[in-house]
Amino acid sequence: MSVSGTPPSVNLPGRAGTYILLVHLTCPAILRVGRLGTYPLSAGMYAYCGSARGAGGLRARVNRHLRLEKPIHWHIDVLTALARVVELGWVESTERLECVWAQALSTLPGVREPVPGFGSSDCACRTHLLALPEPVPDVIWEVLGHPTRLAVPQTQTAEPL
Repeated sequence: MSVSGTPPSVNLPGRAGTYILLVHLTCPAILRVGRLGTYPLSAGMYAYCGSARGAGGLRARVNRHLRLEKPIHWHIDVLTALARVVELGWVESTERLECVWAQALSTLPGVREPVPGFGSSDCACRTHLLALPEPVPDVIWEVLGHPTRLAVPQTQTAEPL
C-alpha cells in the first residue's frame, strides 16, 4: 500500500516551531523503520510530534512531510509513505515542545505507543508516535495548549479550523 494523488501544501510560518501531524492509516500495515525494526500497525489515526528548526522553519518541514515522493530520511517518512496526513497543529517557538507534547498525549485514555523510539532518537522520550482512539477526542488539542490547527484536504490547499 502507498499513498498516491496530488500532495497538499500548507502555508505555515517560515519560522521555528513545534508541530503535530495526525496521520490516517486506512488499513493495517507493516512499518519497517530502519534500526528500530518492523512493527505491525492497525488501521486508524496516529499522531506524530516533531519540531522544525532549520531553514524555512515550520513551512519547509511540514510541506516536506506532506510530499508524496521524497527520500526516506526521518522515521515519519516511512509512515507518510503509507498513510495520509489529515490534520496538523503547530506553534511558533524556539523552545522544542515535541517531547512535552508526546508525553502529554501518552497520558490520555486510549492512546497507545505503537513503535518504541519512533521519532525520538535525539531525545530521551519513549516515542513521538502515538496511536489515537477514534474518533479523535478534542481533548488532544487541549493538552497541547490549543495549537493553531489545519485540516489537510487531499488537494493543493488547507483550510483553517
